Amino acid sequence: MGIYIWAAAVASLILALYLYIRSNDAKLTTLPKDLAAAFSPHRLTPEDAREAAEELAKAPISVDAVLPPKTGRRYIVVGGAGFLGGWIVCHLLRRGEDPRHIRVLDIRLPTRPDLTTGPAEDVDFRQVDILDRDAVDAAFHAPWPSTGETAVETTVFHTAASIRFYERHPVLQHLSDKVNVQGVQNIIDAARSIGTSILVYTSSGSISVRRSRFWLWPWQKEPEFFTQVITDDDNIIPKRHEHTFSNYAASKIKGEKLIRAANGTPSGAGVLLTGSIRPGNGVYGPGGDILCGAYIARQVNRTFIGSILQNFIYVENCSLAHLCYEARLLETAQGSPNPNPNLGGQAFCVTDAGPPVTYGDVYTTLNTLTDGLTVFHEMSATDMLLLAHVFELVHLAHMLLRQSSSAMLRSLAPLVPQLNGDLVTLQPSLFALTMVHLIWDDSRARAPPEKGGLGICAAVDDAAG
Repeated sequence: MGIYIWAAAVASLILALYLYIRSNDAKLTTLPKDLAAAFSPHRLTPEDAREAAEELAKAPISVDAVLPPKTGRRYIVVGGAGFLGGWIVCHLLRRGEDPRHIRVLDIRLPTRPDLTTGPAEDVDFRQVDILDRDAVDAAFHAPWPSTGETAVETTVFHTAASIRFYERHPVLQHLSDKVNVQGVQNIIDAARSIGTSILVYTSSGSISVRRSRFWLWPWQKEPEFFTQVITDDDNIIPKRHEHTFSNYAASKIKGEKLIRAANGTPSGAGVLLTGSIRPGNGVYGPGGDILCGAYIARQVNRTFIGSILQNFIYVENCSLAHLCYEARLLETAQGSPNPNPNLGGQAFCVTDAGPPVTYGDVYTTLNTLTDGLTVFHEMSATDMLLLAHVFELVHLAHMLLRQSSSAMLRSLAPLVPQLNGDLVTLQPSLFALTMVHLIWDDSRARAPPEKGGLGICAAVDDAAG
């Protein structure tokens, strides 16, 4: 009799667990009807994807017509051999800036064809670790090629970052802070030492994302903060570490504060004007993105976020936002006869034009336009969440042992697997960013300069991108 009771108890537990997983999955993967109706009522179909591709083939979209005009200034692009920074370099060249007036600081030299051929061959690429203060200073103070011009002023674009979005434990915070805080301070100090007048920084729209909990009680309908409408309002930025979605967001909050605090400080014989761009959310496009490009490279993808609604930003739109911010700050620095509001020391969310899309819309588009080569298999969100907690424990144990002050504990680190690739990113912080509906409002950035906006006219929307 006892064995039957035990068997029944075990069977009941298994059934209860199964029912909980199914119920939790249903709650996590639901796109609220009122949210869809308000922001994005239409789901993309294969026909939509094919029609958009055909229209783009007939009339390709270019941002060249909306790029701010050539300035003739000198430019230092930190992270300019990378994805977004590389596009800023390309746009500077395409609007007519002298390549000899462009200097790139990056941890790696460029490999992209558009950064290694044509006019980009005359760009000064320097392999520099921004944590090395002396190396940064040397790169900023290095002489420029003689072009017969004197007293040319300098703009700095700082796009470099360490994107350890998968970590959330405070004991690992210093790993994100090294580049995203100390590195930022090194750039600010070097920029001021050479008399830089404008510094535009790539912050992150994710700094305003509130962390949520995805293990729901049976009576809960959805997670707290399941839908978040994000604006430029600094008051919605989490004030406590455990409210940020990850250590990465916490470090970018600190970095942005440094940039904004530097606005109006002495720089050479003048003052430094600064601004921050908050891309929201995933930046995608040609040149090395880790979003859509990664899906295509993998071909076979497992997912649990197909119903999640979020904004994305095409990389050229993001680059355009940086250049528009420079143009607004330049108007202030040069004392425009019809001055617009001074935007120094501010931060702007930016995203693509048009309504947000679901990840499912992205999957449909990629599957259609790759003729079925890029496929997406749905997984249980709750199962993956459980696995994410296991991976977090393994990663945290390995990192704590490796960083221990005890030689004996450090010797044990190799006994705990070091997660790499996709495995290390599958941690609960990933859910905090991708398992919630995020709507970015960039209306202030799109507003005309006379109304305190950047005057951005994004050329590409999510569907076209």
